Amino acid sequence: MTEDSSADLDFSGALQRVGESDPNTAVAKAKEQLDSLDSVTLNIAVTGETGAGKSAFINAFRGLNDDDDNSAPTGITETTKVATMYTHPTKSNVRLWDLPGTGMPNFKANKFLKEVKFDTYDLFIIISSVRFKESDVFLAKEIQKKQKMFYFVRTKIDNDIRSMSKTRKFDEQQVLSTIREDCHRNVKELGNPKVFLISSYDLGKYDFQDLVDTLESGLSVYKRFALVQSLPVCSLAMLEKKKEVMEKFIWLAALGSSLGAVIPSPLLSQAIDKMVLMTYLVSCHNALGLNEQSLMKLSERMDKPLTQLKSAIKSPLALAVADTMAIRPRTTVTKPVKKFEDLLDARFLVTSFMNAADAFKSTHIVLHGALNDMVNDMRQVLRAAGLDE
Repeated sequence: MTEDSSADLDFSGALQRVGESDPNTAVAKAKEQLDSLDSVTLNIAVTGETGAGKSAFINAFRGLNDDDDNSAPTGITETTKVATMYTHPTKSNVRLWDLPGTGMPNFKANKFLKEVKFDTYDLFIIISSVRFKESDVFLAKEIQKKQKMFYFVRTKIDNDIRSMSKTRKFDEQQVLSTIREDCHRNVKELGNPKVFLISSYDLGKYDFQDLVDTLESGLSVYKRFALVQSLPVCSLAMLEKKKEVMEKFIWLAALGSSLGAVIPSPLLSQAIDKMVLMTYLVSCHNALGLNEQSLMKLSERMDKPLTQLKSAIKSPLALAVADTMAIRPRTTVTKPVKKFEDLLDARFLVTSFMNAADAFKSTHIVLHGALNDMVNDMRQVLRAAGLDE
């Protein structure tokens, strides 16, 4: 463990972090804060010129293909007439809003912001597939006046690269540099904001990771957690980002599960509240992309057999979580999968704790190890998918 994670093992420090000196109250508050991680809403508005690829970006952000159920409709003409909300398939507290195109006739930013209920959104992503226009800059200025964050995203970069690759002196980095410079020229009056180059059909390339890091820096702690948890694992960098964010809340799950040790009761047969741990670990399992739906999407995207990806999952805990969710990955060797609760009993030795501090410390260590096991599994899945660079 790092020095920072070792500091997280201090029970009294955990009580201070939730702002309570009484252990009973602190454990209850920790549970409330854990619930808040999944209930805090994050509203992301996506706007831009007609046909810029807003819907495709929203689908990719949610880990969906354009033809999946509940995906945002895509097309070469404007498909969005009013602001339309799309919730994340597994994180309903994360909402992406497809706003009408700024390229519509008689577009006026002031009227536009009023009609789409500007105050609903935490941030705005302004999309273009060619170059940013006067209407995009005008809209950004109005957003700026309201002290909200906006980000410029240049989409369909894969199309540009594919087209230019046919030329004799093709240089991908030079093409990207030229596109970036062209975009900057059109938004420089806003103080030279960053422009992120994105392919909605391959988020692992270009600037998507940089975009995520930038979005994250402008959000509160809980909204940041919601953002990172909701994103598809499209690269090793994204996997490490998810691990980093989830590690920061292990102490909270460890504290929230310590109820049985803090409040001894004949009705509580164990010193650890396993439901808190199971909820946290299932959340990690889904966020890391080890669930069936995510593996299927990865299989389709990379054209790799689903069984090949599933066979990369080896840790007993990840297999047990999948089994609990009634989805048992097939391994190369057929063998029984241990039950999730049995694994927790074996790992936590639930009857041996003398006090809450011991329970907290042991739980923190086990959760940290469990997260590492699942992250290592997902690394192997990405390797099997050919995404290990």
